[in-house]
Amino acid sequence: MTGEGSPPNGHDLIDVPGGTFLMGTDEGRFPADGEGPVRAVRLDGFRIAATTVSNRQFAAFVDATDHVTDAQRFGSSFVFHLLLPDDFPPTQGVAGAPWWRLVDGADWVHPAGPQSDLSGVWDHPVVHVSWADAAAYCEWAGLRLPTEAEWECAARGGLEQKRFPWGDELTPDGVTMCNIFEGTFPTSNTGADGYVGTAPVDSFPPNGFGLHNVAGNVWEWCADWFSATHPAAADDRPVANPTGPPEGAAKVMRGGSYLCHDSYCDRYRVGARTSNTIDSSTGNLGFRVAADADADAETDAATP
Repeated sequence: MTGEGSPPNGHDLIDVPGGTFLMGTDEGRFPADGEGPVRAVRLDGFRIAATTVSNRQFAAFVDATDHVTDAQRFGSSFVFHLLLPDDFPPTQGVAGAPWWRLVDGADWVHPAGPQSDLSGVWDHPVVHVSWADAAAYCEWAGLRLPTEAEWECAARGGLEQKRFPWGDELTPDGVTMCNIFEGTFPTSNTGADGYVGTAPVDSFPPNGFGLHNVAGNVWEWCADWFSATHPAAADDRPVANPTGPPEGAAKVMRGGSYLCHDSYCDRYRVGARTSNTIDSSTGNLGFRVAADADADAETDAATP
């Protein structure tokens, strides 16, 4: 295993200018998620990676640090049932979500279980990484996880209050724009978008800021603790650089994944959100890195 060509600073970081944008959505499909209300948020300029961290990049981190992920320590992680071989032994399911199987030996090196490896997927997003694993990678790389507000601002790509990073239509002019579940969830995925599991980190067209796969593919960890409520601005002024509550039980995840489907979980919408505990890992969960803006970076409005 080797992360050849992936030094700590080997990320394509995009400068996102500071300014004010409208965060959240009032669609309200999942009230407990706290997607709304729509609120004005002001951010300082920042930098964020064009893609999620790939298997190749994560391998460089492991080669350099001998990091052992939470999934490796626990000896198991969660794999979507359609990614397992037909003759795979019975495994423990998840109450209320039986399509998730707890598979011994599933981890970032074996994304579909112990019979799998990284052959052919080195440029796919690393998965089966917990928030703690992502934070350890960031510390090694001299970077950080994006705040939730930074993530959403960057994911919107300069568009205001659109459902997706490219607009309001899921498939404009019939063009597939992201990697999500197509077919009948959870029993039959047609793979019409070209993928049944993960896609390469730079697949599908980038948004207006140059970010790939901020809708679908894999969920992305953010720095913030999760809360379903949001701070109110004083005197109707935008909230400045929010970072979430000071503590909590779970961290924010954004972007949806290759398992999102309108009939079950359309959280590939840019205003959607969910959460998970810091030691949790699954086969559809990765992360993207960020950094503070360069000191001499120009500051303009985030929404043109």
